[in-house]
Amino acid sequence: MKITAFNKIHKGTGGKLVEFAGFEMPIEYSGIKDEHMTVRESVGVFDVSHMGEFWIKGPQALDLVKKITSNDPIILTPGQAQYSCFPNGKGGIVDDLLVYFYEPEKYMLVVNAANIEKDWNWVVSQNDVGAELENASDRISQLAIQGPKANATLQKLTDINLSEIKFYTFVTGKMAGIDDVIISATGYTGAGGFELYFRNEVAEEMWNAIFEAGEEFGIKPIGLGARDTLRLEMGYCLYGNDIDDTTSPIEAGLGWITKFNNGRKFIDRDFLMMQKTEGIIRRLRGFIMQERGIPRHDYELVNSEGSVIGKVTSGTMSPVLNKGIGMGYVAKEYSAFGTQIFVKIRNKNIPAEIVKLPFI
Repeated sequence: MKITAFNKIHKGTGGKLVEFAGFEMPIEYSGIKDEHMTVRESVGVFDVSHMGEFWIKGPQALDLVKKITSNDPIILTPGQAQYSCFPNGKGGIVDDLLVYFYEPEKYMLVVNAANIEKDWNWVVSQNDVGAELENASDRISQLAIQGPKANATLQKLTDINLSEIKFYTFVTGKMAGIDDVIISATGYTGAGGFELYFRNEVAEEMWNAIFEAGEEFGIKPIGLGARDTLRLEMGYCLYGNDIDDTTSPIEAGLGWITKFNNGRKFIDRDFLMMQKTEGIIRRLRGFIMQERGIPRHDYELVNSEGSVIGKVTSGTMSPVLNKGIGMGYVAKEYSAFGTQIFVKIRNKNIPAEIVKLPFI
């Protein structure tokens, strides 16, 4: 198993470690619900160093990013980031990712940990324009500092005015006395905050500085368990659950990151355009349980007659709502908000209602 630069710290602070995407990662520390509410109400720190980072550089950098991503990178200015996906040439998704426009002729792609090798091979195989590629995943550490007190915590450690870093923008500068830190605001929790990218060698120094600065706010380390419940309350997709090689971005409700403007040619453009204009037969939707019950990945969704109309892709007990919530693909005719469906839990059909995302 691979480890991040924070592995020793996780073990020393009582993290419960599990295998995740080939890495030994903390699933929880003080308990998922406690960690979840810490992020919603104060500030928590996630080690997300297992994520992958690719640099695309040179005069052909934009040409390659344009070709392989569904969103439109032409509209970015340096210091902006964009949520996007890699269409796979067959109507599905290789991965979802973040595109950072670092400077002219230089982009950073941030990809999911489980897909680093697959994504790298995909990008390399599509590079027929001669862009310069670098897989920096093993050299970069990343922490996500999330919650309403994240700004106040990190502001103690930098002269950069953090309140000027708007959603989906980033700056590079000094943090905790460390140079060349990428400070971005692309959060996966819906609670506000920042992601910091820096060299592995300064990982421990960065961690200690952040925890000292956040002590007055009750800062805590947060595991992958609470990361999942937080993103699910926001209705954010998780690759491998809600999206994969068999789901199209249009079906997944990601039409907003699938841009056809500027006459841009990109992988699967024609197929996705057809889906957008002609419609689809299933949709990814959020639902809230109307009775006790927790929906789980792969549970069947059925109609009032008990016929299967879809399946759960993600589900949990929402710590904020104190109700079972989930996402899943349902047949189009059951996808209207307010529609009653049922989740099959241990051979019982528990009622649920289709709702608009986010859940909170």
